[in-house]
Amino acid sequence: MAALISRRFAEESSQFLGKKVSIETSYNKNYSGVLVGLSEKFDLILNNIDSQQIQKLMVNGLFVKEIKLLEKPFDLKALADRLSRVFPGLVKIREDIGAIIVMDKIKVTETGIEEGSGLAASRVKAIYDEFNKEPKS
Repeated sequence: MAALISRRFAEESSQFLGKKVSIETSYNKNYSGVLVGLSEKFDLILNNIDSQQIQKLMVNGLFVKEIKLLEKPFDLKALADRLSRVFPGLVKIREDIGAIIVMDKIKVTETGIEEGSGLAASRVKAIYDEFNKEPKS
């Protein structure tokens, strides 16, 4: 049970990578930027800091009090539901790898199609592009 909880926590934490976050340290400093590195001990690296003097920041995990995600994570389930309307019964969500698998051969992640080609992959790409253009609530 503990291994399952640890794995789930790691999966959830990894959703913060590449996203804009705000961190608060135990010495009451706040930083906002893009999280590009995160260790199991919560040592972290931020890029694009909202400060003119800092380009990149590394923070020791012992001093991290709080990490807030400032942008909505990519909604794999909503995209999978959309794909299922066109490919009924042929769409699987693989949350462990952050991907959707269509027809056991087309792999879609939040960045687009990573594997697959042909007409079906072209249709998946069109659905993905349409999904990304829609305003997120």
